[in-house]
Amino acid sequence: MTVIECYEKIGGDYENVMSRLKNEALVKRFLPMFLSDPSFRELTDALENDDVGTAFRAAHTLKGVTANLSLARLNSAAVEITEMLRAEELLRAKEYFPNVKEAYDKTFEAIEQLTHEMP
Repeated sequence: MTVIECYEKIGGDYENVMSRLKNEALVKRFLPMFLSDPSFRELTDALENDDVGTAFRAAHTLKGVTANLSLARLNSAAVEITEMLRAEELLRAKEYFPNVKEAYDKTFEAIEQLTHEMP
């Protein structure tokens, strides 16, 4: 899988990430770091524990990470849940969370596949 194919698979914005990072080598360097970012796990745990403050911070961090890497589909979901948590709408955020998880899982799997195929 190429970086472009990875971005297409996950609904990312390849042109935007290239405008930010300027070359594919940097994308290949930074994209795998997403796999070790703890914000999604922290969001999951905080929602399970009804911890709105921690959930908000984790969602906000996930929003920033995905924006910086132009992971558009996941970023859109992260933006949505961040705003719900900002408004302290915990029940609504919990109901929306499966959308975030689906986008996250697809993104994680594609990036993981890409990193295994990189030289």
